[in-house]
Amino acid sequence: MLARSSLRTARSFAQARNGAINVTKRSIASNASTVESPLRANIGVAVPTAFAVGTVAWYYRLYGGADALSPTEEGLHATSYPWVHQQWLKTFDHQALRRGFQVYQEVCASCHSLSRVPYRAMVGVFLTVDEARSMAEENEYDGEPNEQGDIEKRPGKLSDYLPDPYKNEEAARAANNSALPPDLSLITKGRHGGCDYIFSILTGYPDEPPPGTQLAQGMNFNPYFPGTGIAMARVLFDEVVEYEDGTPATTSQMAKDVVEFLDWAAQPEMDDRKKMGMKTIAVLSVLFALSVWVKRYKWAWVKTRKIAYEPPKNLKNNPRF
Repeated sequence: MLARSSLRTARSFAQARNGAINVTKRSIASNASTVESPLRANIGVAVPTAFAVGTVAWYYRLYGGADALSPTEEGLHATSYPWVHQQWLKTFDHQALRRGFQVYQEVCASCHSLSRVPYRAMVGVFLTVDEARSMAEENEYDGEPNEQGDIEKRPGKLSDYLPDPYKNEEAARAANNSALPPDLSLITKGRHGGCDYIFSILTGYPDEPPPGTQLAQGMNFNPYFPGTGIAMARVLFDEVVEYEDGTPATTSQMAKDVVEFLDWAAQPEMDDRKKMGMKTIAVLSVLFALSVWVKRYKWAWVKTRKIAYEPPKNLKNNPRF
């Protein structure tokens, strides 16, 4: 019995030694193959690198340019102004919204539409229900067809949207020297710079264009507009509007008010979004604190346990050793 166990032990040691030798031989062989083929490794790195460089070069040849746009072609970058309503915990100035809507009605509405803003959206913001209803009733909208199938006109109501100044795009271009006045509903979101860009455009007209400036017929110089030639002439002058609240109607004041109104038209849900964001941050902060406490509580016994190894005391009497 003792001899048989001795033979098994010797055989197992021989197999282990042979396995270790074989593993060592395989590792040496793999290392040798890796060392012996550096050219293959270099080719494997060079091919994808060359492909990437070639792709970038071809894309640059098709769409890239050697020269950047000049300030004349791109337009001056708008100055950054400290708009109060864009701060996290601030809202729109509702008096400024009312004044801005007045500027839009008396100055901008003759050319630009505001087709995405209904009368009901202004109720409770800067107009009362009676004021908004009376403004809507001043315009006529298509009603339901009568018994003969003819569309009859009806007075406007709060659910109607602000009317367009022109019947169609062709009429708008014909009245503005082939230029199409853009809709102002989302203008602060659709232009790079947002409020700063619109304010700079409205207040950036110089008294005279710089010497040497060449403009097409019917164009006006504005350094903030791309190409510096804009079809819209200067429309804001001091005291061109008489505010109801007695605020001095300077050019910068009117531009500030109408820009804030247009920003409200682009995002009338801003106040609700900010309120929901603050509520979300408060709830998530509480849940995060609770999750940290629960995690520490549930895993405390795992992180504080100690694992120790105690070898057997009677190794000499154990037949396995």
